[in-house]
Amino acid sequence: MAKSSKVKITDVADYAGVSVSTVSLVLGNKGRISKATIDKVNQAVEALGYVRNNAAANLRSNHSNLIGWILADITDPFYTEVTAGLSDELEQHDHMLFLAQSNHQADKLIQCVQSMIQQGVAGIAFSPVREATNQVLEMAKQANIPAVCLARSAVNNEVDYIGPDNHQAAMLATQHLIQQGHRHIAYIGGSSDSLTRAERIGGYGTTLMQYGLPFKNEWIIEAQNNQCQAADHVQQLLTQHPKITALLCHRPAIALGAMYGIQRVGKSVGKDNYIGQQIGLIGFDDTPEAALTQPSLTMISSPTRQMGQLAGQRLLAKMKVHNETAQQFILPPQLIERGSA
Repeated sequence: MAKSSKVKITDVADYAGVSVSTVSLVLGNKGRISKATIDKVNQAVEALGYVRNNAAANLRSNHSNLIGWILADITDPFYTEVTAGLSDELEQHDHMLFLAQSNHQADKLIQCVQSMIQQGVAGIAFSPVREATNQVLEMAKQANIPAVCLARSAVNNEVDYIGPDNHQAAMLATQHLIQQGHRHIAYIGGSSDSLTRAERIGGYGTTLMQYGLPFKNEWIIEAQNNQCQAADHVQQLLTQHPKITALLCHRPAIALGAMYGIQRVGKSVGKDNYIGQQIGLIGFDDTPEAALTQPSLTMISSPTRQMGQLAGQRLLAKMKVHNETAQQFILPPQLIERGSA
């Protein structure tokens, strides 16, 4: 018989002179099969060019080398780096990622989890959507597969969670600005329903109060992750509150837009808030582009690739030992000091 990927397991069994179940046991490395029989089956596989359908085998055995990863937004640099770290860790242990995105939608997240379970994934990493996290955990539990959560902000203690320390990140940024002499510091960006923003504003407010500095609601501005909108908001803010000398920016795009808003009011971005009417600027979630601006942007960086690696390690560990107590991994931030603050 000519070699073909369409060769069936029954053809292998006929060629080797054994039963289909015996071929299945040999291919799955299961059961007590004599070496002579194993050799006959392997010779038949080689002679016929039989190609095993791994996907079908995974569904039958409920085991696979696939790990599901459902991120919120595939275009977000945060999740790009997390994905790279997760993939690196899993590939070292002969596992591969099965990737999907939820677009921050609860029903889409549930749909993705259902599809991955049907495909027989060995574990699931997911970026949570607040209304659906508990349901995802229950679905994974019923399917008897481990799940870990990767996100920008903390979730409940019932799930393994890996993420950044947003509160500490904002404290670090605010303290740095205060040490540079700034006393009137505003926060730009994010929406009121963002847990990440809430954690950062908590760190920002706590630090201001520790130093006896004003914490004013009118200096905390919501803005979409959009440079044009950020520029407009910053221009309006600095016009109405000229005492402000520094800005914390929720995302890199907000920081870039803020630079234009600062220029519109006749000021510049820099470290010296007294000479030349300069405004200090710090953004969160460092990107390579932040080093290319003029002046380059001071940023808070989180070890996103390490987050992915940790998630991979937790999944692999939970695949070996079921029903482990959930663990929380909150990774510390780093200040990348450049020209803007």
